[in-house]
Amino acid sequence: IKKKLKVKKWNACETCSGNGAKDSSAMETCSTCGGAGQVRQVTNTILGQMQTTSTCPKCHGQGQIITEKCSTCSGSGRTQGEEEIEVDIPAGVHEGIQLSMNGKGNAGERGGPPGDLIIDVHEKEHEELQREGNNIVYELYITFPDAALGTSLEVPTIDGKAKIKIPEGTQPGKIFRLKGKGVPDINTSEKGDELIHVNVWTPKTLTKDEKQTLEQLREHDNFQPSPNGDEKGFFQKVRDYFGQ
Repeated sequence: IKKKLKVKKWNACETCSGNGAKDSSAMETCSTCGGAGQVRQVTNTILGQMQTTSTCPKCHGQGQIITEKCSTCSGSGRTQGEEEIEVDIPAGVHEGIQLSMNGKGNAGERGGPPGDLIIDVHEKEHEELQREGNNIVYELYITFPDAALGTSLEVPTIDGKAKIKIPEGTQPGKIFRLKGKGVPDINTSEKGDELIHVNVWTPKTLTKDEKQTLEQLREHDNFQPSPNGDEKGFFQKVRDYFGQ
């Protein structure tokens, strides 16, 4: 997506166009380097003469000297301001990643090249969905009748709503997978999955009639727990889905 950001930064001074001088007549060629911005020094050594080049100490590499500074920027060639910048945020970015925009940082002093804008990405938590790498996890709560009899429900995804079928006899801790409903990988664009963890909701308070109904059901053999060796624990299911 594209997002517009207001960034406080140093911008090139509009009064002097970034050169720091009051006007064109307020600058003169540096007498030390002759406008080159660099000075050469010859040193005698036992191996002969050695020539070195360094930045001019008088004009600091500019090649020109300001005789009268710009009243707006005081000679620095830049002023503080605010700029609205449109950022192209790629799909799949995650917490802590940095985006770089070349040349959108602070303006350099006296016409120097601008720096880059570094953007730290922070993820805002979703009200219902959790992110695990490129996968999305959703905690689904259903009633005991829905778990026992089966039903069809809508669940949230990052793309909107999706309908899933709950088979009859669904056990608490069951994990359903919605293929390709996760977050795209920032490098490959391949999408992760959405994992739906089923929780069977137990009422905290019951009416007299509800209690009587459950008391009758409790005596039936079919309502007695009878797990078999094929039933995996929740954490084992999670490890299987994430390939650990």
